[in-house]
Amino acid sequence: MEYITLNNGIKMPMAGLGTFLLTPDEAEDACVSALECGYRLIDTANAYMNEKAVGRAMKKSGVKREEIFLETKLWPSFYEQEDAVEKTLERLDTDHIDLLLIHQPAGNYIAGYQLMEKAYKAGKVKAIGLSNFTMEQIREILGVCEVKPAVLQTEVHPYSQETELKDFLKKEKIAIQAWYPLGHGDKTLLEEPLLAKLAEKYGKSNAQIILRWHIQSGNVVIPGSKNPDHIRDNFDLFDFALTDGEMSEIATLNRNKRYYTSTPEMLKKYAEMVPPVDTQ
Repeated sequence: MEYITLNNGIKMPMAGLGTFLLTPDEAEDACVSALECGYRLIDTANAYMNEKAVGRAMKKSGVKREEIFLETKLWPSFYEQEDAVEKTLERLDTDHIDLLLIHQPAGNYIAGYQLMEKAYKAGKVKAIGLSNFTMEQIREILGVCEVKPAVLQTEVHPYSQETELKDFLKKEKIAIQAWYPLGHGDKTLLEEPLLAKLAEKYGKSNAQIILRWHIQSGNVVIPGSKNPDHIRDNFDLFDFALTDGEMSEIATLNRNKRYYTSTPEMLKKYAEMVPPVDTQ
């Protein structure tokens, strides 16, 4: 396992499991499987409605809580609820969250950020950050925050390498975490001849080459899966390293192609949407 040190000194694993779109049963099984094969970073969110399942999986795994880096995200409709963090802790059945993010730049996200700062100062949260924020929106947070965001979670993959954003984040000492690290399963990306050539050289899959590229680029990755074989393979990244030349070759694949782009209309809907109660 490789780690990144966040701007407040907390160490975060470079590879973890994402639970987006997993049902509670799938999330519980996937998290247990991941923790058993060495993962120590788990990502969930209020809106995924599987936080309770993630909490169960952590206990079921037998891995000590202090060894697990647990990450979740506040949903916009909760930003102004004073007990939002407490309710999140209750669902996860834990006394602290290692990284808590604002999920979307929708609604009163300043109030949401201040809520996280309060939880951080109280020791309920070890680090705080943002998800899906643009550079302009991050600057807005930097202009008003008392606790600097430690992480930005956003879409990054070889077709959308976000070099300008990463330069900005590096200057601000904010780590980047990639969702859709494999390009939303785009076969065109996954079957790129360059990746196939490197996969053959290292005895790895094309997906493993992409994930290794992320790690060497400084991107924390959280690929999601409910398949135990894929979960294991997505973590088998630490016994090889790409050369500088190979990293440069992969850099040429950048197309500034995103698979998700929020619109004002979408953000308005996010602010109005209240996730169903997580009862499972």
